[in-house]
Amino acid sequence: MTRPLGLLLLLLMHSTVYAQKTSGIEPEKSPALIKTIDSLNKLVEETYVSAPYEARVSAEHALLLSEKIKYNEGTGAAFLNLGHVYWSQSYYPISLFYFNSALNYLPKNKPLLLAHCYSSIGRAYTDLQNYSKAIKNLDIAARFAGHDPKMLAEVYNERSFIYARLKQYDKGITLAKLAMQLSRTVNDQPAICILYSRLANANRLKGQYQQAVAYSDTALQMSYIVNNRRLRAISFIERAVIYNSLNQFDKAINLAKKGAALSDSIGVMDGISSAYKTMAYSFEQKRDMVQSLAYQKKYTQALDSLSAANKRKSTELIQSYFELNSRLNAIAAVEEKAGQYREKIHLQKVIIITLLISLLVVILALSVTYYLYKQKRVLNNRMRKQHKALLIQKELIEDQSANLANINNLKDKLLAVIGHDLRTPLANLNSILRLYNTRVLSDDEVQDLMKEIEPVVQGAELTLSNLLEWAGSQIKGINHEPSAVDIYLVGNEIDRIFGYLFQQKNIRFENMALPGMCVQADERHVKVVLSNLVSNAIKFTGNYGIISLLSTVDEGMLVISVNDTGNGIPAEKLSKLFSLNTKYTATGTSGEKGTGIGLFLCKELIEFNGGRLWVNSELNRGSTFSFSLPLVTD
Repeated sequence: MTRPLGLLLLLLMHSTVYAQKTSGIEPEKSPALIKTIDSLNKLVEETYVSAPYEARVSAEHALLLSEKIKYNEGTGAAFLNLGHVYWSQSYYPISLFYFNSALNYLPKNKPLLLAHCYSSIGRAYTDLQNYSKAIKNLDIAARFAGHDPKMLAEVYNERSFIYARLKQYDKGITLAKLAMQLSRTVNDQPAICILYSRLANANRLKGQYQQAVAYSDTALQMSYIVNNRRLRAISFIERAVIYNSLNQFDKAINLAKKGAALSDSIGVMDGISSAYKTMAYSFEQKRDMVQSLAYQKKYTQALDSLSAANKRKSTELIQSYFELNSRLNAIAAVEEKAGQYREKIHLQKVIIITLLISLLVVILALSVTYYLYKQKRVLNNRMRKQHKALLIQKELIEDQSANLANINNLKDKLLAVIGHDLRTPLANLNSILRLYNTRVLSDDEVQDLMKEIEPVVQGAELTLSNLLEWAGSQIKGINHEPSAVDIYLVGNEIDRIFGYLFQQKNIRFENMALPGMCVQADERHVKVVLSNLVSNAIKFTGNYGIISLLSTVDEGMLVISVNDTGNGIPAEKLSKLFSLNTKYTATGTSGEKGTGIGLFLCKELIEFNGGRLWVNSELNRGSTFSFSLPLVTD
């Protein structure tokens, strides 16, 4: 959950920062300052794998200077370098944020720079194991690379790593060797060093350990020449894994310790966890279970630390960007005032010259006076218009502030729902698994517990689906693709989807919708609404109950109803069903739980498609949820 939420926050922040790009007065670009920015970005590019902490400071400095003078290429290069820094320390989601930010600033007339950025995005997706997106971005990088040997070598290098991950070792080795040939034509020593590491990894996975040792040894030696400390740490660990495969466990332990120490010194979290995992295996094979368990524990702690660090870095990123925006706004305000002062000085000069001319040429005095009077009227009109525009802008800002407050409240409620209603079933499942693993419970007892918790988990699953649908609509807006939707056919699909749940409670589902009657609406929205209404009906209908899907025509609208023979809803609770601010939840007949967000989402989707949603209910007699949608007209 942390990575998707972190990505969500980063994307929201990225839109805010990108808005800064188009505002403010265009300042004067100093050639000396541009040279300083380019030097800082070049320094970061050369040092991020050996001194990532210092490189990040330099990149942030370059970013501030670039934004100050609106030097877009410098801004893009700084974002790209920050992405490389966070990638080198294994913070892949954060690195993706910076790489994508760089694309908004990098000049379109520099294809090799764009190719490098897309290649970096592909590499980050590879480390996140999203190989389809990785390949897609590497294909874009290849198009921008054209026939440039150095850039093509970088693309082939990253593709070889993907094929190794996909266990297509021969393809990976072939691409790595092709990249090696291209890199040698331009004498790209850092790239050659990385390619030796790629070949070592592919040959190890293929089981060719002697070749893997040779390639790894070359990569390790070259890492000192090109000062790539990150690759050096990875090479130590790679060789340790090879020696484990060769049953040379003492050598493996020694190399893994070196890799862990070096990874820790430069903050490579993946390297630390991999080294601990390798040592745990080595000691296990040596039958030293005490040391094996100790390093297994360190491995687990390293993974937990990486997760916590990702959260912390995401928070720091947000704080850093709000601070950056504040500083940039302050700079823009100073520049705007300076421009106003220049305009005032210019106006004063015009007045002085006019007065001097009026003293020398009396005949023109009246003409000059009339001219100044006319100018005054123009300025007054302009000031009135500006004042009116400022008032409109003030009202807009106040409206935006109110909207932000509402969104913040909705965010708090969303997080509360996630923390309470989704954590509980997961915690229960975890407890059952722990009891089962420790043999406290028998298989039969575990099965009984799983049957009891099944409806709770199903409720959590629907809750998560509703939360994702609602969150997507809040962030991206509701995607509306209207078409002719046959409610009777959708009812048959609902019957298939919920067939297992109907059988569990011996509920009879009756699809009495009018066949062939279609509504004009988004089909996905209709299915989401009916799924939620039928799921709620199942939850509150006891064993051997009946759930019916009906439809009737009413003045150009089709009224669709989901009727159940369940518990019913108290009259005083009906007004709370469709609002997030007055959430109403109840426990189903088999212990099912929900959050109340499903009905709120249903109401939003129905209204967006031109209909309305309402409910009629009677205690101990059942409920009928109805909604109307426009009929398809021939």
